[in-house]
Amino acid sequence: MMDRVRRFAALFDMDGVVLDTEGQYDNFWREQGKRYHPDMPEFHKVIKGQTTELILKNYFEGDVALQQQVSRELDEFERWMNFPYFPGVEQFIRTLQKHGVRTALVTSSNNKKMAYVLRVHPEFAELFECMITADKITRSKPDPECYLLAARELQIEPDDCCVFEDSFSGIEAGQRAGMKVVGLATTNPREKIQDKVDRVLSDFTGCVYDEFVSLMGK
Repeated sequence: MMDRVRRFAALFDMDGVVLDTEGQYDNFWREQGKRYHPDMPEFHKVIKGQTTELILKNYFEGDVALQQQVSRELDEFERWMNFPYFPGVEQFIRTLQKHGVRTALVTSSNNKKMAYVLRVHPEFAELFECMITADKITRSKPDPECYLLAARELQIEPDDCCVFEDSFSGIEAGQRAGMKVVGLATTNPREKIQDKVDRVLSDFTGCVYDEFVSLMGK
């Protein structure tokens, strides 16, 4: 019997990986922490990688009016955010696609936020064959559900997938999915994530297809 031809997939988190937005979110959630969780000075770091639904459930539980208020404030904040690319990421994704690598976006953001992003970056429809948002899953990162769903939609085995993540919860989700994980040292320092991932990048400057294949072949 012939061995199956290996096809690979690259699964990208969005904020802190594709888009340089985490600093903006830090400002928003730091302010929420000061107002509602003054006992948690690192609140903006604790909630990294989680869906809004999970954040509201875990940290604003029991106060529906407050949950709705924070949700409205976040929606208004996201409506006017800037969504700049990290250096080299768009070129890297297009290079992977040129070599037949399947690509997906896997984000904790909801569909409403994605509408704001797509307004600025309509080319996402070309860069990603599928987009897994918070509205498609029932369990937030670090649960691997989102990455396993992306693999199923692309029809690629988990061990042939590579996850690109920046947050601890996202890195854990990729690991639990049985995938290779590349950590972006954009949200957390390199030394904090290097023992949790297969490779660490500062950004995508200079990333080439051969390095990706080498990683997947390990």
